[in-house]
Amino acid sequence: MIIKNAVILITGGSSGIGKSTAKLLVGLGAKVAITGLDKQKLAAVAKEIGAIAIPANVQNDEEIQNTYKTVLKEFGRLDVLINNAGIGKHAPIESLHRNDFENIFQTNVIGMAMMSKRAAEIFKEQNGGSIINIGSTSGLKGYQTGGAYSASKFAVRGLTQCLQAELRPHNIRVMLVNPSEVPTAFGSEERKERPNQEKKITSMEIAHAIVSTLSMDNRGMIPELSVWATNPW
Repeated sequence: MIIKNAVILITGGSSGIGKSTAKLLVGLGAKVAITGLDKQKLAAVAKEIGAIAIPANVQNDEEIQNTYKTVLKEFGRLDVLINNAGIGKHAPIESLHRNDFENIFQTNVIGMAMMSKRAAEIFKEQNGGSIINIGSTSGLKGYQTGGAYSASKFAVRGLTQCLQAELRPHNIRVMLVNPSEVPTAFGSEERKERPNQEKKITSMEIAHAIVSTLSMDNRGMIPELSVWATNPW
């Protein structure tokens, strides 16, 4: 697809991978809307990078509907949904509670599914569009203390494959990008960005991967792309 003038919606766009992706896409001429929970932070980031801010929680169906109404009112169409919003908790299974699993799955899986549902309706009417789901290499292989988060990302991978099978006949591309560890605000209760580390991949590397995946001509798609640090140790 052609990035310039494309209308792109990014959830969780006020920091980390979402912010870097939005910034890169705006720089390439796209019209970008970002969502987030912190209204002040979201507004400041949107102003900084030249995006539209839509305060919204993907756990809330009313806010999801308002997100799409705002995008369609502002731009008249939607070309791309990037499902980036995500939360996590890493702890031994005996330290996890039912609400830990429910909260993580509500954002990472159900929220993604509900965002994709509305996008699919719009894209079917337009006879085309693209959805990029941000998964994780944690959705490829489990690990100690990853019970809740890793399980949610395995579910994201399964959801993506189901949407691919369902939506390809409607010229809708559904693609999965799996980052390995990226130092961001992810997992921080204060939502404070961690500094980049010399051997860890950065948010901008993932942003480049997302943009490269989108940039392929619409006749083709990359079903799944995993990005690893060359030597993180």
